[in-house]
Amino acid sequence: QEQLVESGGGLVQAGGSLRLSCAASGSVFNSYYMSWYRQAPGKQRELVALISRGGITNYADSVKGRFTISRDNAMNTVYLQMNSLKPEDTGVYYCKARLGRNVYWGQGTQVTVSS
Repeated sequence: QEQLVESGGGLVQAGGSLRLSCAASGSVFNSYYMSWYRQAPGKQRELVALISRGGITNYADSVKGRFTISRDNAMNTVYLQMNSLKPEDTGVYYCKARLGRNVYWGQGTQVTVSS
């Protein structure tokens, strides 16, 4: 059973930056596809960014050019660098790990962007 722990959320003004971290407990981290999702109040959870085992990345159109996902396999950690934040980026950000049919979620970290 993989455990994921997110950190780095908080309150920031529009135009600011935050870096989220997601630490995994297992020993096969480098085999996982890792992704970040977010959920705004009253809305469905949406994919923000993902990174493959080989480091290939993909982003939601709304965050392209502003967010960067990366991974450090030695540290069992995936990051989400968020720049030029907007109020519409507000939500709970979740980390997800996937390996085949096995899917694991973190508990989420709140990001609030004030205008």
